[in-house]
Amino acid sequence: MPDFLTRRNGTWHFVRRVPIEFTELDRRGVIKHSTRIKIADDRAGRRAVRVAQQLNEQLEIYWKRLAEGHTTNLNNYDTARRQARAMGFEYVESEQLLQAGPEVWVQRLEALVANHAENDSAARAALLGTEKKPAFLLSKLFPEYEAMTKDEVRDLSPDQIRIWRNGRSRAAERFVEITGDKPINEITEEDGINYTEWWRGRIIAEEAEPKTANKDIGQLSRMLKELSIRCRLNLPDIFKGLRLKGEIERPRVPYETEFIQKRLLAKGALDGLNEDARLVVYVVADTGLRPSEVVNLQEDAIVLKGPIPHVKILPEGRRLKTADAQREIPLVGAALAAMQKRPQGFPRYRDKSSNLSAVVNKYLLNNDLRPTKDHTVYSLRQASRTG
Repeated sequence: MPDFLTRRNGTWHFVRRVPIEFTELDRRGVIKHSTRIKIADDRAGRRAVRVAQQLNEQLEIYWKRLAEGHTTNLNNYDTARRQARAMGFEYVESEQLLQAGPEVWVQRLEALVANHAENDSAARAALLGTEKKPAFLLSKLFPEYEAMTKDEVRDLSPDQIRIWRNGRSRAAERFVEITGDKPINEITEEDGINYTEWWRGRIIAEEAEPKTANKDIGQLSRMLKELSIRCRLNLPDIFKGLRLKGEIERPRVPYETEFIQKRLLAKGALDGLNEDARLVVYVVADTGLRPSEVVNLQEDAIVLKGPIPHVKILPEGRRLKTADAQREIPLVGAALAAMQKRPQGFPRYRDKSSNLSAVVNKYLLNNDLRPTKDHTVYSLRQASRTG
């Protein structure tokens, strides 16, 4: 039988005696935890072994930290959390335990008795959840938020993750600059007003647009609300009613069809671009696809054989911009010719659409191929949709 596993009442249990070198620090004698895995469901004990290994690792970490005196360097909450795991449970605060029902509470009380730890204040705090999670400083706002929302960004590509992180981390850093680095549970409505007024000053000085400010404030507000809910901090909604006025939704300016045909796609007009960038421009101009959709095409999404050559926009390794963005687009004209040259897609710019845009927009500007500063490579998409 695998180490530390035993059968008891039809369930696999983890059992380990406290090593001699730790007996003065951990007086429980023998550690016993149920793996909560029925023997009938796991006769060979393979799943139970994995649980036992995790319990054993937590125990050894706990004993090592005790021996090194590290418990004095941890706050009470961290100590309780680690000890709960060492005893085979996740740390849950007392209010949540009560809401979970009496059976959960009783199970933990029984574990204290079974481990002869009913008089151990640290063990009671660990299993009964009496230690409150300490409030973290505002400088930890984004790292805490990122750690708690990993499930929400699991389908983002590395570049999408980079963009997601940059905006939110910058918003958190600016907030600290205005309010000071204080515990998150000490923020007030005045902090929200001060931050909004800082943005208002930038707008008046023509250093920023209301849309930029509102986006930043919105991201910050969502982070605070999410952490307030998940950490049960009961934070005030400090940005309620503080959205800045004057935001103008500027539609993207499309290229005129005549300009595209006579200037942009004229012979030699794009010769100064590298071939990949030039071919992407042709595809965007003829299909109306987003530049990011073109550069992220995978080989199996490019169908050049058959009665209707086409590309398939799929959420492969990245999140699509909208729910209806998954679609099939026929290839004709310059777009078809371009994709025939790149049947495997554009690995040079895959998940690097911002690099592609920077290269193309700079070239268009330097070669007088942007009628106004508002015209970009993305405008070609708009032209295809309106033309």
